Amino acid sequence: MHSTATFLIEFGAIILGLGLLGRFAGRFQFSPIPLYLLAGLAFGEGGLLSLGASEEFVAIGAEIGVILLLLMLGLEYTATDLVTNLKTQYPAGLVDMVLNALPGAAMALLLGWGPVAAVVLAGVTWISSSGVIAKVLNDLGRVGNRETPVVLSILVLEDLSMAVYLPIITALLAGSGLAAGSVTLAIALGVAGLVLFLAVRYGRHISRFVSHQDPEKLLLVVLGLTLLVAGIAQQLQVSAAVGAFLVGIALSGEVAEGAHHLLSPLRDLFAAVFFVFFGLHTDPAEIPPVLLPALALAVVTALSKIATGYWAARRAGVSVNGRWRAGGTLVARGEFSIVIAGLAVTSGIEPRLGPLATAYVLILVIVGPLTARYTQPVALALTRATARRRAAGTGDAAGSAAPDAPSAERLEADPVERS
Repeated sequence: MHSTATFLIEFGAIILGLGLLGRFAGRFQFSPIPLYLLAGLAFGEGGLLSLGASEEFVAIGAEIGVILLLLMLGLEYTATDLVTNLKTQYPAGLVDMVLNALPGAAMALLLGWGPVAAVVLAGVTWISSSGVIAKVLNDLGRVGNRETPVVLSILVLEDLSMAVYLPIITALLAGSGLAAGSVTLAIALGVAGLVLFLAVRYGRHISRFVSHQDPEKLLLVVLGLTLLVAGIAQQLQVSAAVGAFLVGIALSGEVAEGAHHLLSPLRDLFAAVFFVFFGLHTDPAEIPPVLLPALALAVVTALSKIATGYWAARRAGVSVNGRWRAGGTLVARGEFSIVIAGLAVTSGIEPRLGPLATAYVLILVIVGPLTARYTQPVALALTRATARRRAAGTGDAAGSAAPDAPSAERLEADPVERS
């Protein structure tokens, strides 16, 4: 049995290490998420040193981290914004599902894993990481950008679709009959719809109930309400992240602003713990045998996510810069992918599915913050290079560069477009 002193030493070392890694990333102006993940990988299963005393607390902290990340995203938008975005962006959700779920299903079938594993791997490659993307948007200062509502709409559609998808794969993995699977699905849909209805219809009353002049009491009520709703949602087979997001949507005005200010430090702390926890539970020895299929799948679905974001932002009237930023932001996979793969591993349908999903998510959770930052600059550089090649090919730089130059200039002139 571990002593309290051992727990304090381990957890204190984790927090101190995260702080130092965050300072290092801030000095070079990039997201600390990849460093948090690599730190967890180094000190987890099969790593340099395994943690024991603080593991259970870190696991709980990781769950709270995801909940707070989604709550803070919800606080940025009202219920009206949510409904409007869902109505206007549902075609983007369909495109997202087709472009990103099919590669996973195809890979499982090519590896001979069968149709049930194909449905599972389709979910792993389909769903972007709301937690990682929320942190990236905050780190890069893009919460107010014009393309951000498009990104959030796709994430919300994905998260809400989990209310349908998770009961389906749970029934498939358990071999349940049609009746049992239908009951589970009906409960999940009913709960998700009820929470959304309450957020839209009674958001003002909820805000009035939560509001208080004392910051301490406001913090306790908002945090308690969020954890309560998230827990109930999780118990009823609906994502806890969806519940937390909808609590944020339900709060508005001064309550939302005050809660955002008070909860920001807690979000940063527990979000960092979440990324470390993810790495702690990955054995590096399991990655090499499935690295090539995971790399191939990561490349294909990174490009398909960029295409999804670009198309959705273009449809919403966002500038070319914003389209590339939206696409690059959506690349990261994370918490939902691991949850889906974990269900499959527990059922024992395919022993290689877990390591493949882990390697795939690790690749994209590290690459995702980089694509969010550099997709638009790379697109700008390629546009310039294309314009120069066209000018050189015609031998009339003055004449042929003129039509192409404005597009490159427009790309460069609008690096940050805010709503």
